[in-house]
Amino acid sequence: MPTLRDIKRRIKAVSNTRQITKAMKMVAAAKLRKSQSRMFELRPYAEKMEDVLSSLASGADSTLHPLLTARPRKTVEVLVITSDRGLCGAFNNNILKTAAGVISGLKKDWFDVTITAIGKKAIDYFKRRNVPLRRTWAGLSGRVTYASAQEVTNDIIENYIGETFDEVLLIHNEFLSVMAQKVTKVKLLPLVGTGDDSAPQASVDFLYEPSQEDIYQVLLPKKVGIQIYRALLESQASEEGARMTAMGNATKNADEMIDRLTLQYNKARQATITRELMDIVGGVEALK
Repeated sequence: MPTLRDIKRRIKAVSNTRQITKAMKMVAAAKLRKSQSRMFELRPYAEKMEDVLSSLASGADSTLHPLLTARPRKTVEVLVITSDRGLCGAFNNNILKTAAGVISGLKKDWFDVTITAIGKKAIDYFKRRNVPLRRTWAGLSGRVTYASAQEVTNDIIENYIGETFDEVLLIHNEFLSVMAQKVTKVKLLPLVGTGDDSAPQASVDFLYEPSQEDIYQVLLPKKVGIQIYRALLESQASEEGARMTAMGNATKNADEMIDRLTLQYNKARQATITRELMDIVGGVEALK
């Protein structure tokens, strides 16, 4: 049975842990507000660009730009976005479990697979399993900028045009609410067949100025960059929401544990006092 000193030490240790988790929850809440603001500001722009470019690309000649060209699938690139740090519940596990399933399915279908990992958790996960990584990025969690997203975009586009791989899949967490995130798989490249192929496409005759080639040369790479940038912001907001929820639950559990230990301490203290009183009474009776 633990002594009063042991119980008191446990109460102190849990109290110290509670202070840490409470502070981490407050920090995550502050970061979440900032991340949410950036994400919500980008969403309408990204969605409108997706609509416009999908409409343009649906009737475009695939020879106008390499990103429109769909080659026979031999090698598939899987771009996985996780966080750099833990203590955010099942945030990273859900992504990595989905990514592992996608990669396994592609290999069963006899496709070659290359992997790009963004975030230390993804990098460590694949390295522990001796899975080769084509490219890695770390240190973006909490410091997502359009420049960093553009660096990833340039690498993806350069290797796609260079036929290092024939298709790019993007796996990341989409922000739904503070307590809910959804693992999302998106076909990033090529920029064809992203819509419903069975749905009839409206025939629209666009006028291009200065030229169709010049517009595609600028807008198509930018569309890919915006998609990656949005995925990074969605992942960042989801990470902070998951961490805020996890630290809130940890703080609540610490409170409950402190209450149980305090009750145990009081019972043990009362038993000690009662035992000492009985010893005193027994000694008095023995002296009579």
